[in-house]
Amino acid sequence: MQKLNLYLVDDHKLFREGLKLLLSTQDFVKHIYEASNGREFIENLPLTECDVVLMDIEMPEMNGIEATREALHLHPELKIIVLSMYGDEQYYYQMIDAGAKGFMLKNTGIENVIKGIQKVAAGENFFSEELLFNILNNMRDNSKTTADVPDNELSDREMEILYHVCKGESNQEIAEALFISKRTVDKHRANLLSKTGCRNTAALVMYAIKNKMIEVN
Repeated sequence: MQKLNLYLVDDHKLFREGLKLLLSTQDFVKHIYEASNGREFIENLPLTECDVVLMDIEMPEMNGIEATREALHLHPELKIIVLSMYGDEQYYYQMIDAGAKGFMLKNTGIENVIKGIQKVAAGENFFSEELLFNILNNMRDNSKTTADVPDNELSDREMEILYHVCKGESNQEIAEALFISKRTVDKHRANLLSKTGCRNTAALVMYAIKNKMIEVN
C-alpha cells in the first residue's frame, strides 16, 4: 500500500497526540498533520499534501460538518473519516451529505482505525461495527420509522447485497461471498442507490439502518 499523509482534526490535544503516536508506528503512514479545529485545518490544508483526514464533529470556531464541506470543495479527492462520540448520531446524515466516507467511534481500537483508514484510502466506505450497533440501538429506542421504499420493492438478491454492503464489504468481497461476478454486484449496488435515492454507499448504510431494512449482527 502507498504511504499516506494523514490529518488529525480534533480539539482535544491529548486525544490527537495519543492517536498520532499510535499511527506513527504504522509502515503505511508517511506524515501526520494536526489541527485543533475546522478553521485551523482549512487554513493550513493548502500547505499540506493530505490523503486521509480523521475529523471530529463538534469543535470550536468551525465544526467538522462545515470543515468537511469546505475541504472537499477545495480538494474533492480528499478522503474524510468521521471521529464520533456516542450520541453524535444526529450529525451523521449531515456528515454524509457533506461527503464523509468513513465513520468510527473514538473509543474504537487502533486496529479498527487502521482498517478504516486503509479502506477509505482505497476508495471504499467504512463504518465501524461499534458505531453500527450504536446507531441500530438508538433507532430501536426511538419511535419506529417506516421505510420510504418498502422491502418488497427490493429483490431478495438486492436485500442480500444490502446486508453485505452494511457490513462494510467491497464489491469484490461481496462477489466472492455470493459466488457472483463483481460486475453483477456493481449493477445491484447501483440499483440500490437508485431505488433508495441515496447518493453514495455511506448514505445507503444509514438509510438501511434507519428504516430497519437490515439487522446488524
